[in-house]
Amino acid sequence: MKERLAAAAAAVPALAQRRPALAAIVLGLVGACAYPPLHLWPLGLAALAGFVWLIYAADSWKQAAARGWLFGWAHLTLANNWIATAFTHQAKMPEVLGWAAVPLLCIYLAIYPALAALAAHLLAKKRPVWAFGLVLAGAWIVTEWLRGWVFTGYPWPPVGLMLLGDWSRPGLAKFLPWMGTYALSGVTLYIAASVADMLAERRWINAALMALPVTYFMINPPLRPEPQTDGLRYTLVQPYIPQSEINDGSKFEEQFARIARLTAPGRDESRLVLWPESAVPDYLEDGYPERYYFQMTAGGDPALARARIGKVIGPQSTLLTGVVNLNIGTLPSGINKGRPGAVSARNSVMALNGEGKIVGGYDKAHLVPYGEYLPLRPILEPLGLSRLVAGNIDYLPGPGPRTLDLGVQGKAGVMICYEIVFSGHVADRENRPDYIFNPSNDGWFGWWGPPQHLAQARMRALEEGLPVLRSTTTGISAVIDANGVVRASVGMGKAEALEGIVPEAKAPTLFARWGHALTLAWAALFIALGLGLPRVLALIRARG
Repeated sequence: MKERLAAAAAAVPALAQRRPALAAIVLGLVGACAYPPLHLWPLGLAALAGFVWLIYAADSWKQAAARGWLFGWAHLTLANNWIATAFTHQAKMPEVLGWAAVPLLCIYLAIYPALAALAAHLLAKKRPVWAFGLVLAGAWIVTEWLRGWVFTGYPWPPVGLMLLGDWSRPGLAKFLPWMGTYALSGVTLYIAASVADMLAERRWINAALMALPVTYFMINPPLRPEPQTDGLRYTLVQPYIPQSEINDGSKFEEQFARIARLTAPGRDESRLVLWPESAVPDYLEDGYPERYYFQMTAGGDPALARARIGKVIGPQSTLLTGVVNLNIGTLPSGINKGRPGAVSARNSVMALNGEGKIVGGYDKAHLVPYGEYLPLRPILEPLGLSRLVAGNIDYLPGPGPRTLDLGVQGKAGVMICYEIVFSGHVADRENRPDYIFNPSNDGWFGWWGPPQHLAQARMRALEEGLPVLRSTTTGISAVIDANGVVRASVGMGKAEALEGIVPEAKAPTLFARWGHALTLAWAALFIALGLGLPRVLALIRARG
Protein backbone atom coordinates (compact mmCIF):
# COMPACT_ATOMS: atom_id res chain seq x y z
CA MET A 1 0.00 0.00 0.00
CA LYS A 2 2.89 2.37 0.68
CA GLU A 3 4.04 1.86 -2.90
CA ARG A 4 0.58 2.73 -4.19
CA LEU A 5 0.47 5.87 -2.09
CA ALA A 6 3.87 6.81 -3.39
CA ALA A 7 2.64 6.32 -6.94
CA ALA A 8 -0.35 8.51 -6.18
CA ALA A 9 1.85 11.27 -4.83
CA ALA A 10 4.12 11.04 -7.86
CA ALA A 11 1.16 11.32 -10.20
CA VAL A 12 0.00 14.61 -8.72
CA PRO A 13 1.58 17.57 -10.52
CA ALA A 14 4.31 19.52 -8.82
CA LEU A 15 1.91 22.25 -7.75
CA ALA A 16 -0.24 19.70 -5.95
CA GLN A 17 2.74 18.28 -4.11
CA ARG A 18 4.13 21.63 -3.03
CA ARG A 19 0.85 23.47 -2.45
CA PRO A 20 -2.07 21.04 -2.32
CA ALA A 21 -4.44 23.71 -0.98
CA LEU A 22 -3.75 25.97 -3.96
CA ALA A 23 -4.04 22.99 -6.28
CA ALA A 24 -7.49 22.18 -4.85
CA ILE A 25 -8.66 25.75 -5.51
CA VAL A 26 -7.28 25.77 -9.07
CA LEU A 27 -8.85 22.40 -9.85
CA GLY A 28 -12.19 23.62 -8.48
CA LEU A 29 -12.13 26.69 -10.70
CA VAL A 30 -11.13 24.70 -13.78
CA GLY A 31 -13.83 22.12 -13.09
CA ALA A 32 -16.54 24.80 -13.04
CA CYS A 33 -15.71 25.59 -16.68
CA ALA A 34 -17.34 22.27 -17.60
CA TYR A 35 -20.82 23.73 -17.04
CA PRO A 36 -22.71 25.91 -19.51
CA PRO A 37 -22.13 28.41 -20.95
CA LEU A 38 -18.52 27.25 -21.46
CA HIS A 39 -19.31 23.51 -21.27
CA LEU A 40 -15.65 22.43 -21.45
CA TRP A 41 -16.49 18.98 -20.16
CA PRO A 42 -13.12 17.31 -20.98
CA LEU A 43 -11.46 20.00 -18.88
CA GLY A 44 -13.98 19.36 -16.11
CA LEU A 45 -13.25 15.63 -16.08
CA ALA A 46 -9.51 16.35 -15.97
CA ALA A 47 -10.03 18.66 -13.00
CA LEU A 48 -12.11 16.03 -11.20
CA ALA A 49 -9.38 13.47 -11.86
CA GLY A 50 -6.83 15.77 -10.21
CA PHE A 51 -9.23 16.30 -7.32
CA VAL A 52 -9.57 12.54 -6.77
CA TRP A 53 -5.76 12.19 -6.64
CA LEU A 54 -5.51 15.05 -4.17
CA ILE A 55 -7.96 13.35 -1.83
CA TYR A 56 -6.38 9.93 -2.27
CA ALA A 57 -2.90 11.29 -1.53
CA ALA A 58 -4.00 13.03 1.68
CA ASP A 59 -2.13 11.82 4.74
CA SER A 60 -4.91 12.45 7.24
CA TRP A 61 -8.63 12.91 7.46
CA LYS A 62 -8.10 16.59 8.16
CA GLN A 63 -6.14 16.99 4.94
CA ALA A 64 -8.78 15.12 2.94
CA ALA A 65 -11.64 17.21 4.34
CA ALA A 66 -9.74 20.49 3.88
CA ARG A 67 -8.87 19.68 0.27
CA GLY A 68 -12.47 18.68 -0.42
CA TRP A 69 -13.70 21.92 1.11
CA LEU A 70 -11.26 24.11 -0.86
CA PHE A 71 -12.13 22.37 -4.12
CA GLY A 72 -15.85 22.73 -3.44
CA TRP A 73 -15.57 26.36 -2.36
CA ALA A 74 -13.72 27.43 -5.54
CA HIS A 75 -15.82 25.20 -7.79
CA LEU A 76 -19.20 26.35 -6.50
CA THR A 77 -18.16 30.01 -6.26
CA LEU A 78 -17.32 30.19 -9.96
CA ALA A 79 -20.29 28.07 -11.00
CA ASN A 80 -22.66 30.34 -9.04
CA ASN A 81 -21.09 33.66 -10.04
CA TRP A 82 -24.40 34.64 -11.67
CA ILE A 83 -25.82 35.29 -8.18
CA ALA A 84 -23.64 38.40 -7.93
CA THR A 85 -25.37 39.81 -11.03
CA ALA A 86 -28.67 39.86 -9.16
CA PHE A 87 -27.30 42.53 -6.81
CA THR A 88 -26.97 44.94 -9.76
CA HIS A 89 -30.78 44.94 -10.17
CA GLN A 90 -31.70 46.39 -6.77
CA ALA A 91 -30.94 49.63 -4.96
CA LYS A 92 -31.25 48.72 -1.27
CA MET A 93 -27.79 47.17 -0.89
CA PRO A 94 -24.40 47.96 -2.46
CA GLU A 95 -23.82 46.08 -5.72
CA VAL A 96 -20.36 45.04 -4.60
CA LEU A 97 -22.00 43.01 -1.84
CA GLY A 98 -22.94 40.47 -4.52
CA TRP A 99 -19.30 39.59 -5.15
CA ALA A 100 -18.88 38.93 -1.44
CA ALA A 101 -22.18 37.09 -1.10
CA VAL A 102 -21.27 34.29 -3.51
CA PRO A 103 -18.01 33.14 -1.86
CA LEU A 104 -19.67 33.58 1.55
CA LEU A 105 -22.56 31.33 0.50
CA CYS A 106 -20.09 28.77 -0.82
CA ILE A 107 -18.33 28.60 2.55
CA TYR A 108 -21.41 26.63 3.55
CA LEU A 109 -22.00 24.80 0.26
CA ALA A 110 -18.41 23.51 0.24
CA ILE A 111 -19.12 21.51 3.39
CA TYR A 112 -20.76 18.85 1.22
CA PRO A 113 -17.73 18.09 -1.01
CA ALA A 114 -15.64 18.12 2.17
CA LEU A 115 -17.92 15.50 3.74
CA ALA A 116 -17.67 13.31 0.62
CA ALA A 117 -13.87 13.55 0.67
CA LEU A 118 -13.80 12.81 4.39
CA ALA A 119 -16.04 9.76 4.02
CA ALA A 120 -13.93 8.34 1.18
CA HIS A 121 -10.74 8.84 3.18
CA LEU A 122 -12.12 7.17 6.30
CA LEU A 123 -13.74 4.25 4.46
CA ALA A 124 -11.37 3.52 1.59
CA LYS A 125 -7.96 5.07 2.21
CA LYS A 126 -6.25 1.66 2.25
CA ARG A 127 -7.96 0.38 -0.87
CA PRO A 128 -6.85 0.63 -4.53
CA VAL A 129 -7.56 3.87 -6.37
CA TRP A 130 -10.39 2.36 -8.40
CA ALA A 131 -12.10 1.19 -5.20
CA PHE A 132 -11.45 4.54 -3.53
CA GLY A 133 -13.09 6.18 -6.55
CA LEU A 134 -16.19 4.03 -6.14
CA VAL A 135 -16.54 4.95 -2.47
CA LEU A 136 -15.96 8.63 -3.23
CA ALA A 137 -18.62 8.44 -5.96
CA GLY A 138 -21.14 6.92 -3.54
CA ALA A 139 -20.35 9.47 -0.85
CA TRP A 140 -20.66 12.29 -3.39
CA ILE A 141 -24.13 11.06 -4.37
CA VAL A 142 -25.26 11.21 -0.75
CA THR A 143 -23.80 14.66 -0.11
CA GLU A 144 -25.31 16.14 -3.28
CA TRP A 145 -28.65 14.69 -2.27
CA LEU A 146 -28.25 16.31 1.15
CA ARG A 147 -27.30 19.63 -0.43
CA GLY A 148 -30.56 19.45 -2.36
CA TRP A 149 -32.78 19.63 0.74
CA VAL A 150 -30.93 20.53 3.95
CA PHE A 151 -31.84 24.09 5.07
CA THR A 152 -34.39 24.24 2.21
CA GLY A 153 -31.70 23.02 -0.23
CA TYR A 154 -29.50 24.49 -2.92
CA PRO A 155 -28.46 21.87 -5.52
CA TRP A 156 -27.11 24.27 -8.19
CA PRO A 157 -25.12 22.82 -9.94
CA PRO A 158 -24.77 19.04 -9.66
CA VAL A 159 -21.48 17.64 -10.96
CA GLY A 160 -23.37 15.37 -13.36
CA LEU A 161 -24.43 18.46 -15.29
CA MET A 162 -20.98 18.30 -16.93
CA LEU A 163 -22.01 15.24 -18.91
CA LEU A 164 -25.25 16.63 -20.32
CA GLY A 165 -24.79 16.97 -24.07
CA ASP A 166 -25.65 19.94 -26.24
CA TRP A 167 -29.21 20.94 -27.05
CA SER A 168 -29.71 18.19 -29.66
CA ARG A 169 -28.26 15.25 -27.70
CA PRO A 170 -28.52 14.16 -24.05
CA GLY A 171 -24.92 12.94 -23.66
CA LEU A 172 -24.41 10.62 -20.70
CA ALA A 173 -27.48 12.22 -19.17
CA LYS A 174 -29.47 9.78 -21.31
CA PHE A 175 -29.12 7.43 -18.30
CA LEU A 176 -30.96 9.83 -15.98
CA PRO A 177 -34.28 7.94 -16.26
CA TRP A 178 -32.60 4.96 -14.56
CA MET A 179 -30.28 6.85 -12.23
CA GLY A 180 -31.32 10.39 -11.38
CA THR A 181 -29.11 13.45 -11.34
CA TYR A 182 -27.13 12.79 -8.19
CA ALA A 183 -26.26 9.22 -9.23
CA LEU A 184 -25.01 10.64 -12.55
CA SER A 185 -22.75 12.90 -10.49
CA GLY A 186 -21.34 9.78 -8.86
CA VAL A 187 -20.71 8.22 -12.25
CA THR A 188 -18.93 11.42 -13.32
CA LEU A 189 -16.62 11.22 -10.29
CA TYR A 190 -15.87 7.57 -10.95
CA ILE A 191 -15.08 8.10 -14.63
CA ALA A 192 -12.62 10.83 -13.66
CA ALA A 193 -11.06 8.62 -10.96
CA SER A 194 -10.69 5.66 -13.32
CA VAL A 195 -9.03 7.66 -16.07
CA ALA A 196 -6.68 9.28 -13.56
CA ASP A 197 -5.70 5.88 -12.15
CA MET A 198 -4.96 4.48 -15.59
CA LEU A 199 -2.95 7.49 -16.67
CA ALA A 200 -0.94 7.46 -13.45
CA GLU A 201 0.01 3.83 -14.07
CA ARG A 202 0.69 4.61 -17.76
CA ARG A 203 -2.01 2.29 -19.00
CA TRP A 204 -2.65 4.51 -22.00
CA ILE A 205 -4.78 2.06 -23.97
CA ASN A 206 -7.07 1.39 -21.00
CA ALA A 207 -7.46 5.15 -20.41
CA ALA A 208 -8.39 5.64 -24.06
CA LEU A 209 -10.89 2.79 -23.89
CA MET A 210 -12.49 4.45 -20.85
CA ALA A 211 -12.60 7.85 -22.56
CA LEU A 212 -14.01 6.60 -25.88
CA PRO A 213 -17.56 5.73 -24.75
CA VAL A 214 -17.82 9.00 -22.81
CA THR A 215 -16.75 10.92 -25.91
CA TYR A 216 -19.16 8.93 -28.05
CA PHE A 217 -22.15 9.77 -25.89
CA MET A 218 -21.17 13.44 -25.74
CA ILE A 219 -20.70 13.94 -29.50
CA ASN A 220 -22.77 11.16 -31.07
CA PRO A 221 -25.23 12.10 -33.83
CA PRO A 222 -28.00 14.40 -32.56
CA LEU A 223 -31.49 13.12 -31.92
CA ARG A 224 -33.91 14.35 -34.55
CA PRO A 225 -37.48 13.74 -33.34
CA GLU A 226 -40.21 13.14 -35.87
CA PRO A 227 -42.35 16.26 -36.32
CA GLN A 228 -45.72 16.09 -34.59
CA THR A 229 -48.90 16.84 -36.50
CA ASP A 230 -51.48 16.18 -33.77
CA GLY A 231 -51.67 17.14 -30.14
CA LEU A 232 -51.97 20.12 -27.84
CA ARG A 233 -50.97 23.35 -29.55
CA TYR A 234 -49.02 25.96 -27.63
CA THR A 235 -48.01 29.60 -27.97
CA LEU A 236 -45.02 30.36 -25.72
CA VAL A 237 -44.08 34.01 -25.30
CA GLN A 238 -40.74 35.60 -24.42
CA PRO A 239 -41.60 39.32 -24.21
CA TYR A 240 -38.09 40.59 -23.41
CA ILE A 241 -38.74 42.66 -20.29
CA PRO A 242 -35.30 43.71 -18.98
CA GLN A 243 -34.87 43.57 -15.24
CA SER A 244 -34.52 47.35 -15.16
CA GLU A 245 -38.14 47.64 -16.41
CA ILE A 246 -39.82 44.90 -14.37
CA ASN A 247 -40.97 47.25 -11.60
CA ASP A 248 -41.27 50.45 -13.65
CA GLY A 249 -44.97 51.33 -13.53
CA SER A 250 -44.63 53.72 -16.47
CA LYS A 251 -43.80 50.77 -18.71
CA PHE A 252 -46.46 48.29 -17.57
CA GLU A 253 -48.92 49.11 -20.36
CA GLU A 254 -46.20 48.94 -22.98
CA GLN A 255 -45.10 45.55 -21.63
CA PHE A 256 -48.65 44.20 -21.77
CA ALA A 257 -49.06 45.43 -25.34
CA ARG A 258 -45.84 43.62 -26.33
CA ILE A 259 -46.98 40.37 -24.70
CA ALA A 260 -50.41 40.68 -26.33
CA ARG A 261 -48.92 41.25 -29.79
CA LEU A 262 -46.61 38.25 -29.48
CA THR A 263 -49.53 36.10 -28.29
CA ALA A 264 -51.31 36.72 -31.63
CA PRO A 265 -54.53 37.86 -29.93
CA GLY A 266 -58.06 36.69 -30.51
CA ARG A 267 -57.35 33.44 -32.32
CA ASP A 268 -60.40 31.16 -32.29
CA GLU A 269 -58.55 27.89 -31.74
CA SER A 270 -57.76 25.66 -28.81
CA ARG A 271 -54.25 26.31 -27.57
CA LEU A 272 -52.16 26.57 -24.44
CA VAL A 273 -50.70 30.07 -24.00
CA LEU A 274 -47.61 30.44 -21.82
CA TRP A 275 -46.37 33.72 -20.34
CA PRO A 276 -43.33 34.01 -18.06
CA GLU A 277 -42.81 34.82 -14.42
CA SER A 278 -43.28 38.57 -13.82
CA ALA A 279 -45.40 38.80 -16.97
CA VAL A 280 -48.50 40.42 -15.41
CA PRO A 281 -47.96 43.33 -13.00
CA ASP A 282 -51.68 43.62 -12.18
CA TYR A 283 -53.32 41.87 -9.25
CA LEU A 284 -55.84 39.43 -10.70
CA GLU A 285 -57.45 38.10 -7.53
CA ASP A 286 -60.54 39.79 -6.10
CA GLY A 287 -60.94 40.90 -2.51
CA TYR A 288 -57.89 43.07 -1.86
CA PRO A 289 -58.27 46.53 -0.29
CA GLU A 290 -58.96 49.04 -3.06
CA ARG A 291 -55.63 50.85 -2.66
CA TYR A 292 -53.78 47.79 -4.04
CA TYR A 293 -55.60 48.07 -7.35
CA PHE A 294 -54.95 51.81 -7.72
CA GLN A 295 -51.89 51.53 -9.98
CA MET A 296 -53.18 48.71 -12.15
CA THR A 297 -52.98 49.12 -15.90
CA ALA A 298 -56.53 47.85 -16.37
CA GLY A 299 -58.37 50.72 -14.71
CA GLY A 300 -57.99 49.44 -11.17
CA ASP A 301 -60.39 46.53 -11.71
CA PRO A 302 -59.12 42.93 -11.47
CA ALA A 303 -62.19 41.64 -13.33
CA LEU A 304 -61.42 44.01 -16.21
CA ALA A 305 -57.76 42.93 -16.16
CA ARG A 306 -58.78 39.28 -16.43
CA ALA A 307 -61.31 40.00 -19.16
CA ARG A 308 -58.81 41.73 -21.42
CA ILE A 309 -56.38 38.85 -20.93
CA GLY A 310 -59.18 36.50 -22.01
CA LYS A 311 -59.67 38.52 -25.19
CA VAL A 312 -55.97 38.31 -25.97
CA ILE A 313 -55.72 34.54 -25.68
CA GLY A 314 -59.02 33.78 -27.44
CA PRO A 315 -62.20 31.95 -26.42
CA GLN A 316 -60.89 28.36 -26.63
CA SER A 317 -57.48 28.91 -25.09
CA THR A 318 -56.06 28.60 -21.60
CA LEU A 319 -53.28 30.81 -20.29
CA LEU A 320 -50.64 29.94 -17.71
CA THR A 321 -48.91 33.09 -16.51
CA GLY A 322 -46.72 34.25 -13.67
CA VAL A 323 -48.36 36.68 -11.22
CA VAL A 324 -47.90 37.98 -7.70
CA ASN A 325 -50.74 37.25 -5.29
CA LEU A 326 -51.20 38.80 -1.85
CA ASN A 327 -52.24 37.39 1.50
CA ILE A 328 -54.49 39.93 3.23
CA GLY A 329 -54.62 40.30 7.00
CA THR A 330 -54.59 42.96 9.71
CA LEU A 331 -51.48 45.10 9.45
CA PRO A 332 -49.50 45.07 12.72
CA SER A 333 -47.67 48.39 12.21
CA GLY A 334 -47.18 51.41 9.94
CA ILE A 335 -49.61 54.13 8.87
CA ASN A 336 -52.26 51.49 8.12
CA LYS A 337 -51.88 49.69 11.44
CA GLY A 338 -55.05 47.80 12.33
CA ARG A 339 -56.42 48.03 8.79
CA PRO A 340 -56.64 45.19 6.24
CA GLY A 341 -53.53 44.95 4.11
CA ALA A 342 -50.91 42.66 2.57
CA VAL A 343 -49.08 40.71 5.25
CA SER A 344 -47.29 38.40 2.82
CA ALA A 345 -47.21 37.48 -0.85
CA ARG A 346 -47.11 34.43 -3.12
CA ASN A 347 -45.10 33.96 -6.30
CA SER A 348 -47.78 32.24 -8.35
CA VAL A 349 -48.91 30.91 -11.68
CA MET A 350 -52.54 31.45 -12.59
CA ALA A 351 -54.54 29.58 -15.18
CA LEU A 352 -57.13 31.75 -16.97
CA ASN A 353 -59.57 30.70 -19.67
CA GLY A 354 -60.79 32.69 -22.67
CA GLU A 355 -63.54 34.25 -20.57
CA GLY A 356 -60.99 35.69 -18.16
CA LYS A 357 -61.96 33.29 -15.38
CA ILE A 358 -59.37 31.85 -13.02
CA VAL A 359 -59.48 28.06 -13.49
CA GLY A 360 -56.47 27.03 -11.40
CA GLY A 361 -53.31 28.18 -9.74
CA TYR A 362 -50.00 27.19 -8.21
CA ASP A 363 -47.86 28.88 -5.54
CA LYS A 364 -44.08 28.55 -5.63
CA ALA A 365 -42.82 26.19 -2.92
CA HIS A 366 -39.02 26.53 -3.15
CA LEU A 367 -38.48 30.20 -2.40
CA VAL A 368 -35.13 31.93 -2.81
CA PRO A 369 -33.57 32.98 0.53
CA TYR A 370 -32.62 36.68 0.44
CA GLY A 371 -34.46 36.86 -2.90
CA GLU A 372 -38.11 36.25 -2.00
CA TYR A 373 -37.79 36.29 1.77
CA LEU A 374 -35.26 37.52 4.30
CA PRO A 375 -34.26 34.86 6.83
CA LEU A 376 -33.88 36.14 10.40
CA ARG A 377 -35.49 39.43 9.35
CA PRO A 378 -35.59 40.97 12.89
CA ILE A 379 -31.80 40.58 13.08
CA LEU A 380 -30.69 41.22 9.50
CA GLU A 381 -33.01 44.08 8.51
CA PRO A 382 -31.57 46.50 11.13
CA LEU A 383 -28.12 45.69 9.70
CA GLY A 384 -29.20 47.07 6.32
CA LEU A 385 -29.79 43.73 4.60
CA SER A 386 -32.86 43.24 2.45
CA ARG A 387 -34.21 40.81 -0.07
CA LEU A 388 -33.52 41.37 -3.77
CA VAL A 389 -37.11 41.26 -5.04
CA ALA A 390 -38.89 44.62 -4.72
CA GLY A 391 -41.21 45.13 -1.77
CA ASN A 392 -41.05 44.90 2.01
CA ILE A 393 -43.20 41.85 2.74
CA ASP A 394 -41.92 38.30 2.46
CA TYR A 395 -43.25 35.66 0.13
CA LEU A 396 -44.71 32.50 1.65
CA PRO A 397 -44.13 29.04 0.15
CA GLY A 398 -46.79 26.91 -1.46
CA PRO A 399 -47.42 23.23 -0.69
CA GLY A 400 -45.17 21.73 -3.40
CA PRO A 401 -45.75 19.99 -6.76
CA ARG A 402 -49.34 20.10 -7.92
CA THR A 403 -50.98 19.14 -11.21
CA LEU A 404 -53.49 21.52 -12.76
CA ASP A 405 -56.20 19.85 -14.81
CA LEU A 406 -56.82 22.21 -17.73
CA GLY A 407 -59.28 20.00 -19.60
CA VAL A 408 -58.52 19.91 -23.32
CA GLN A 409 -55.25 21.76 -22.60
CA GLY A 410 -54.02 18.76 -20.65
CA LYS A 411 -52.64 18.26 -17.16
CA ALA A 412 -49.98 20.82 -16.34
CA GLY A 413 -47.26 20.56 -13.74
CA VAL A 414 -45.80 23.93 -12.74
CA MET A 415 -42.32 24.76 -11.45
CA ILE A 416 -41.60 28.48 -11.07
CA CYS A 417 -38.08 29.70 -11.87
CA TYR A 418 -35.34 27.86 -10.00
CA GLU A 419 -37.73 25.25 -8.60
CA ILE A 420 -36.88 23.28 -11.74
CA VAL A 421 -33.37 22.54 -10.41
CA PHE A 422 -34.68 20.41 -7.52
CA SER A 423 -34.30 16.85 -8.74
CA GLY A 424 -37.14 14.60 -7.61
CA HIS A 425 -39.42 17.48 -6.59
CA VAL A 426 -40.88 18.74 -9.86
CA ALA A 427 -43.93 16.52 -10.46
CA ASP A 428 -46.84 15.26 -8.40
CA ARG A 429 -46.21 11.51 -8.12
CA GLU A 430 -49.88 10.80 -7.36
CA ASN A 431 -51.25 12.83 -10.26
CA ARG A 432 -48.65 12.78 -13.03
CA PRO A 433 -48.87 15.76 -15.41
CA ASP A 434 -48.60 15.66 -19.20
CA TYR A 435 -45.95 18.39 -19.22
CA ILE A 436 -44.15 20.79 -16.90
CA PHE A 437 -44.45 24.55 -17.31
CA ASN A 438 -41.38 26.42 -16.04
CA PRO A 439 -41.95 30.20 -16.14
CA SER A 440 -38.93 32.20 -15.09
CA ASN A 441 -37.42 35.64 -14.85
CA ASP A 442 -33.82 34.96 -15.85
CA GLY A 443 -33.06 38.65 -16.23
CA TRP A 444 -31.47 38.44 -12.76
CA PHE A 445 -28.87 35.91 -13.85
CA GLY A 446 -26.53 37.68 -16.28
CA TRP A 447 -25.10 35.62 -19.15
CA TRP A 448 -23.77 32.69 -17.08
CA GLY A 449 -26.95 31.67 -15.25
CA PRO A 450 -29.57 31.20 -18.02
CA PRO A 451 -27.67 28.46 -19.93
CA GLN A 452 -27.17 26.54 -16.68
CA HIS A 453 -30.83 27.03 -15.79
CA LEU A 454 -31.93 25.65 -19.16
CA ALA A 455 -29.53 22.71 -18.84
CA GLN A 456 -31.01 21.72 -15.49
CA ALA A 457 -34.53 21.94 -16.92
CA ARG A 458 -33.37 19.47 -19.59
CA MET A 459 -32.18 17.12 -16.86
CA ARG A 460 -35.62 17.22 -15.21
CA ALA A 461 -37.25 16.34 -18.55
CA LEU A 462 -34.97 13.29 -18.87
CA GLU A 463 -35.42 12.17 -15.26
CA GLU A 464 -39.20 12.39 -15.30
CA GLY A 465 -39.88 11.48 -18.94
CA LEU A 466 -41.88 14.70 -19.29
CA PRO A 467 -41.60 17.64 -21.69
CA VAL A 468 -40.67 20.96 -20.11
CA LEU A 469 -41.86 24.29 -21.54
CA ARG A 470 -39.84 27.33 -20.36
CA SER A 471 -41.17 30.85 -20.84
CA THR A 472 -38.77 33.53 -19.57
CA THR A 473 -38.78 37.31 -19.58
CA THR A 474 -35.40 37.77 -21.29
CA GLY A 475 -34.27 34.28 -22.38
CA ILE A 476 -33.48 31.47 -22.73
CA SER A 477 -37.02 30.20 -23.43
CA ALA A 478 -37.36 26.70 -24.80
CA VAL A 479 -39.53 23.69 -25.50
CA ILE A 480 -37.77 20.54 -24.28
CA ASP A 481 -38.98 17.06 -25.13
CA ALA A 482 -38.91 14.04 -22.82
CA ASN A 483 -35.49 13.04 -24.23
CA GLY A 484 -33.96 16.33 -23.07
CA VAL A 485 -33.74 17.65 -26.64
CA VAL A 486 -34.53 21.33 -27.19
CA ARG A 487 -37.20 21.34 -29.92
CA ALA A 488 -37.49 25.13 -30.17
CA SER A 489 -35.96 28.10 -28.37
CA VAL A 490 -35.65 31.87 -28.15
CA GLY A 491 -32.21 33.20 -27.28
CA MET A 492 -31.31 35.83 -24.72
CA GLY A 493 -32.29 39.43 -25.34
CA LYS A 494 -35.05 38.77 -27.88
CA ALA A 495 -38.81 39.33 -27.97
CA GLU A 496 -40.35 36.38 -29.81
CA ALA A 497 -43.02 33.71 -29.55
CA LEU A 498 -42.79 29.99 -30.21
CA GLU A 499 -45.67 28.00 -31.65
CA GLY A 500 -46.07 24.28 -32.07
CA ILE A 501 -47.36 21.10 -30.50
CA VAL A 502 -46.43 20.09 -26.96
CA PRO A 503 -44.07 17.07 -27.14
CA GLU A 504 -45.46 13.80 -25.87
CA ALA A 505 -44.71 12.49 -22.41
CA LYS A 506 -43.14 9.09 -21.90
CA ALA A 507 -44.27 6.41 -19.49
CA PRO A 508 -43.08 7.11 -15.93
CA THR A 509 -39.34 6.48 -15.69
CA LEU A 510 -37.72 4.39 -12.99
CA PHE A 511 -36.67 7.63 -11.29
CA ALA A 512 -40.20 9.04 -11.63
CA ARG A 513 -41.49 5.98 -9.77
CA TRP A 514 -38.81 5.61 -7.10
CA GLY A 515 -37.45 9.13 -6.68
CA HIS A 516 -34.50 9.50 -4.34
CA ALA A 517 -34.88 5.98 -2.99
CA LEU A 518 -33.24 5.11 -6.31
CA THR A 519 -30.57 7.77 -5.69
CA LEU A 520 -29.63 6.28 -2.34
CA ALA A 521 -29.71 2.76 -3.75
CA TRP A 522 -27.09 3.77 -6.33
CA ALA A 523 -25.00 5.38 -3.60
CA ALA A 524 -25.14 2.20 -1.52
CA LEU A 525 -24.17 0.11 -4.55
CA PHE A 526 -21.13 2.27 -5.33
CA ILE A 527 -19.93 2.17 -1.73
CA ALA A 528 -20.55 -1.57 -1.38
CA LEU A 529 -18.60 -2.28 -4.56
CA GLY A 530 -15.74 -0.05 -3.47
CA LEU A 531 -15.51 -1.75 -0.08
CA GLY A 532 -16.32 -5.31 -1.10
CA LEU A 533 -14.73 -5.93 -4.49
CA PRO A 534 -11.10 -5.58 -3.36
CA ARG A 535 -11.71 -8.32 -0.78
CA VAL A 536 -13.43 -10.54 -3.33
CA LEU A 537 -10.60 -10.09 -5.82
CA ALA A 538 -8.01 -10.75 -3.11
CA LEU A 539 -9.75 -14.04 -2.22
CA ILE A 540 -9.90 -15.07 -5.87
CA ARG A 541 -6.18 -14.36 -6.30
CA ALA A 542 -5.35 -16.24 -3.09
CA ARG A 543 -7.25 -19.32 -4.23
CA GLY A 544 -5.83 -19.08 -7.75
